Amino acid sequence: MDLTQSRSNLGLGLISHSAIPLQLMEQQTESHKGGESDNEESESEEFRILGHSMCLKRKREGESVSSSKRGSVEPQGLELRRSAVRAWGNQALSVADPDIFEIMEKEKKRQFNGIELIASENFVCRAVMEALGSHLTNKYSEGMPGARYYGGNQYIDEIETLCCERALAAFDLNSEKWGVNVQPYSCTSANFAVYTGLLLPGDRIMGLDTPSGGNTSHGYYTPNGRKVSGASIFFESFPYKVNPQTGYIDYDKLDERALDFRPKILICGGSSYPREWDYARLRQIADKCGAVLMCDMAQISGIIAAKECVNPFDYCDIVTSTTHKSLRGPRGGIIFYRKGSKPRKRGMLENQGDGNDRYDFEEKINFAVFPALQGGPHNNHIAALAIALKQVATPEYKAYMQQVKKNAQALASALLRKSCKLVTGGTDNHLILWDLRTLGLTGKNYEKVCEMCHITLNKIAIFDDNGTITPGGVRIGSPAMTSRGCLEADFEVMAEFLLRAAQITSTVQREHGKLQKPFLKGLQNNRDIVELRTRVESFATQFAMPGFDP
Repeated sequence: MDLTQSRSNLGLGLISHSAIPLQLMEQQTESHKGGESDNEESESEEFRILGHSMCLKRKREGESVSSSKRGSVEPQGLELRRSAVRAWGNQALSVADPDIFEIMEKEKKRQFNGIELIASENFVCRAVMEALGSHLTNKYSEGMPGARYYGGNQYIDEIETLCCERALAAFDLNSEKWGVNVQPYSCTSANFAVYTGLLLPGDRIMGLDTPSGGNTSHGYYTPNGRKVSGASIFFESFPYKVNPQTGYIDYDKLDERALDFRPKILICGGSSYPREWDYARLRQIADKCGAVLMCDMAQISGIIAAKECVNPFDYCDIVTSTTHKSLRGPRGGIIFYRKGSKPRKRGMLENQGDGNDRYDFEEKINFAVFPALQGGPHNNHIAALAIALKQVATPEYKAYMQQVKKNAQALASALLRKSCKLVTGGTDNHLILWDLRTLGLTGKNYEKVCEMCHITLNKIAIFDDNGTITPGGVRIGSPAMTSRGCLEADFEVMAEFLLRAAQITSTVQREHGKLQKPFLKGLQNNRDIVELRTRVESFATQFAMPGFDP
């Protein structure tokens, strides 16, 4: 057996007694080594196991090791290996990986010192963080509660079952009429599971165009025909759009397009749409073209749970969502689906039909999530989601979502008072779309200036008056800073910061141009940026960060 193989076997505790015996001993001091004359003819080599220095000693062939000596050394070596593993497994992050720890601390500081206005982001509570970083991440649990592919899941089953019950309760759903799957890793995964479960490759789906505020997971092609998402690669997608003059969805054109395209799934919901959805009209259109009506409520699920906007569950067959964003839970996805008997169609007489027409979504969607698309669910995420959903059902959460809407409206009003142009002229939910073209700015340049001032938001495409797409806007959301305790007056202060950032962007563009390279050069050592960043940090650090140590 060569030394390399011996080392391998040693690490696994598989030393053969028939091989040349190896002695695993603690690293000895120089004085001790000097006093051991009986080891002078032994071969030794220093090496490391899990970061601990060891000495591997091999007796030369022909020499023997007494059974008494072997018995005294081997137990010591085994215990040493156990101790090494225990020490490695219980190290704090700062000790185990100082590099990652340092970067994480920088990100923690960035979040605390800045103003978070990305509509898709939020800050979870401490209890959610604790569940995410818990021992539940250790358990594998492929399958559904009560039907796992692994043993030892009795408590994992309890957690997932409780999470499902709380999900239905959060949205006031009857468990006999609605089912839920809480295992998707994201809303994109959830959406694709719905398509996979209900459709065949090449079947048709129809959702809001991405430049109109839709999501790429609903299907999207670039102007040159490139298929951006899996939804467009494996299924045939066709978009409906907003009216370029008003920014509102054009339901008449949607009706016409749907009847021509005949999608099997009609999707409502989007990433950047600041107004209510006409679910009743969408239901009529879906029925006319024979489509399943699906809502992706990822952005507004928290507002829906708080009953602060129109409820898609009254009209839709399937509802998907992320579990973070306005819902303020961990990052993941969720699928709600109708089950039980289908309602009789309007105009059908009581004696028509056999009454046995039932929804068949449950088995198809569950099978699509696992085993078709995913492996074991993330049990730490499911536990964290259960915690968040418990909070969603409280009066305090309803008050929180009411404040989210008030703050968004306060920010919109402050910008409108300064003659800023907002898509649709305002908002019905938690986000606003600011059209920067009237200021001569690009969304990309403005986003960069804000980031350097410790304000985070994101650029978006906007339709111009001719219906063409320009990258001339930004999306701004209120949930994250509301989670830090900000109220209407605080968002008016943020509006002042945003306007000042627009002035800085305009000045730099005027002096250096809009092209990225010269523009970025103009931002270096910019005194106006330093001054605004100082003001932003002074403002932001007044507000506590949920889940952070005091």
